[in-house]
Amino acid sequence: MSDFSRTTVTAALIYANGPIHIGHLAGCYLPADIYVRYLRLQKKDVIFVSGTDEHGVPITIKAAKEGKTPQQVVDYYYKEIKDSFEQFGISFDIYGRTSDPVHHEVSQEFFLKLYNEGKFIEEVTEQFYDEEAKQFLADRYITGDCPSCKQPGAYGDQCEKCGTTLSPTELLNPKSALSGSKPVLKPTKNWFLPLDQWQPELEKYINSHPEWKSNVTGQVKSWLQEGLKPRAMTRDLNWGVPIPLPDTEGKVLYVWFDAPIGYISMTKQLTPEWETYWKAKDSRIVHFIGKDNIVFHCLIFPAMCMAHGGYQLADQVPANEFMNLEGDKISTSRNWAVWLHEYLVDFPGKQDVLRYALTASSPETKDADFTWADFQTKNNSELVAILGNFVNRAFVLIDKNFDSVVPPKSEGTGLEADLMAAVAEIPAKLAVALENYKFRDALVLAMEIARLGNKYLAEAEPWKIMKEDPAKAGTVLNYAVQLVAQASIALEPFIPFSAQKLRTALGMESFEWSSIGDFEVIAAGTTLKNPGLLFEKIEDEAVQKQVDKLVQTKAQMELATKTVPALKETVAFDDFAKMDIRIGEIVAAEKMEKSKKLLKLQVNDGFVTRTILSGIAEHFAPGDLVGKQVTFLANLAPRKMMGIESEGMILMAEDADGSLALVQPNKQIWNGGAVN
Repeated sequence: MSDFSRTTVTAALIYANGPIHIGHLAGCYLPADIYVRYLRLQKKDVIFVSGTDEHGVPITIKAAKEGKTPQQVVDYYYKEIKDSFEQFGISFDIYGRTSDPVHHEVSQEFFLKLYNEGKFIEEVTEQFYDEEAKQFLADRYITGDCPSCKQPGAYGDQCEKCGTTLSPTELLNPKSALSGSKPVLKPTKNWFLPLDQWQPELEKYINSHPEWKSNVTGQVKSWLQEGLKPRAMTRDLNWGVPIPLPDTEGKVLYVWFDAPIGYISMTKQLTPEWETYWKAKDSRIVHFIGKDNIVFHCLIFPAMCMAHGGYQLADQVPANEFMNLEGDKISTSRNWAVWLHEYLVDFPGKQDVLRYALTASSPETKDADFTWADFQTKNNSELVAILGNFVNRAFVLIDKNFDSVVPPKSEGTGLEADLMAAVAEIPAKLAVALENYKFRDALVLAMEIARLGNKYLAEAEPWKIMKEDPAKAGTVLNYAVQLVAQASIALEPFIPFSAQKLRTALGMESFEWSSIGDFEVIAAGTTLKNPGLLFEKIEDEAVQKQVDKLVQTKAQMELATKTVPALKETVAFDDFAKMDIRIGEIVAAEKMEKSKKLLKLQVNDGFVTRTILSGIAEHFAPGDLVGKQVTFLANLAPRKMMGIESEGMILMAEDADGSLALVQPNKQIWNGGAVN
C-alpha cells in the first residue's frame, strides 16, 4: 500500500428498490467504512465512493408492484438509504445516484468510445417478447420452472431455490411477469462486449494478484476455466441510460455496464481531480463488494476498462460472503431481515452495538449467522463488561479522588513496564490485520487495549493504595487515562460514535494513528468530563421482542405464499357412496409411547367404542379432545400401527399455516349419525 499516493475505495451500488438490511452492511459497507476510517487516521489521501443503482429490472418491477413510476421509487429509496447510512456512521465522501445527469453523460461517453473504436460486436439475437404487453422481456421479467431442480417461479437469470445460473431460454414453461402469457422469441439487435477476446488479459490481471482472498479468485478462475463468452452491454428497456446512437429508442445500457461506471461519475461529482483517482499510476482502487458481485467487478468491469484504456484496474476486491439471520438466509422477498432503519428506531443511540456485533461475526471467509442472542452477548459481555467497565472505573476513580483532573505520573507500581510492552505490540499487528481486510481479528486487537486496562487496574488496585500513597494511585490512573485515549483511536474505525464520546470526555481535539502506544497523549492537569456509562446492558425483553418480530414475519410470509392444494381427480358418485362417514364422540385419548405424532383415541360410534389412531399429537393435547364430537370414516379397512389395530380415520381440515382443525357438526348430533 505504501507504493500508492492515493486510494479510491468503493462500496457496491445498491438497487434503490428497498431499504438497507444487515446483510448489506456486513457484506461490504461496514468493512469499507472501517478500512476508510483507518486510512484517514493515518492521514492518507483516500476517497470513499458509493451510491444507489437506480436502473435495471428490479426497479421497474418494484414500480409496477407499487403502482408508481420508476423515478418515484428511486427518489424515495435513495433518501431512505442515504439517511440510514448517515445515521449508522458510514462515512462516504459522496453517496450518489446513477439517475443523475452526470452519470448518464459519463456512461454514454464510455459507451461511445468503445463503439467508435469497434470494441463491440453488433448482433441480432432472439429474445423473449410479450405480445400482449408489446415489450421485450429482460431476464427478471421471465419466470418458469427451473430446469435443474424443477422448482416453479425461477427467474430468467437464476433459480433462487437451488442457486443455478440460468438464461431465459433454459426455463421450462416460461411466462411473462408482465401479462402472465407465454412469451415468444423475436429478433432484436444489441451490442456485445467480446469478453472472450479479453480473457488472456484478464487472466494476467487475476494472476498478478495472488494476495486476493480465495473466495474471490476461486469464483473468477472458475469462470475463466469455463471460457468467457460475449455479453450484451445493452438491453431492450425503457428505463435506464439511453444508448447514445440514432434509431435506438427503447434500448438502454445494460445495468451492469453503467453501474460500475457510477463509481467514476460519482467521483467526478465529488472532485475536479477525479481523473487522478482513477487514471494516475500511483492511485489505488479497492472495491468492497458481496460475493454475488465478484464476477462483475473482477471480470466484466476490468474488461470494460481494458477496452476503454486509461483507467486503473482494482488493486483489491475484498469480497465478503453472506450474512444469514437466525440460521436462515436473509430474504427481502420474505421480509426475513433486520432492517437498518427499523433498528435505528428500536435501539436509539446503539449504532455502535450493531457495528461491533456485525464486525465480530463478519462473513469474511464463509457465510456467517447473525442471532439476536449473540448480539446481546456481544453488548453485555464485551462492550459493557470489558470496554465500558474499564472506562467507567477510570473516570469514576479520577472524579472521586482527583476532582476529575488527570493526576501526574510519579512512582509506579512495577506493572507499568509490562503494560507498555504489551500495548506496544498492538499497533503493528492491528495495522497488518486492517491492511489485509481481517476486520474480525483487528477488532479483537483493538479491544485488547481495554482488556489490558482492566487487568492493570485489577492488579494495581489504586482504590486500595489511595490512602497510603495517593501519588502512586494517581500514576496508575494516569496510565489508565492514556489507555482510554489509545482505545478511542484504535476503536475509531469500528465504533466511531463511542470513540468520539471518549475523545470529547478526554478533551482530545486532535488524534492520529501513531498515538496508539503513546502514554503521553493526555497531559496531566487535563480536566475530564465523565461520559457516564458508555454502553448499557441490553435486557432479555428487548431481544425477545426482535425474535418475536421475526417469528411473526415468517408466519405471515408463509401464510401469504400458501397455495390451495389442487383438486384431486373426479370420482363417480357410486365411489363416494361407498364411504361411511359418521359422527362419534371421543371418550378417551392418550399419547402413544415412542411416537411424536400418534394419539390413541377411543371413539363412541353409537354402537361400540372403537380405537382410532390419529397423527395429530403435535396439534392437540389429549385432554382437550375428550368429550368432543368428530367426523370419522367408519368403514376404512382396519390397519395395524405400532402393534395396535386402528379402526377408522378422524377427518381433519388443514389451515394455511399448517395447523389442523377438527371437522365437527355445528350442533350436538347423536353418536353414530351418518354424514350424507
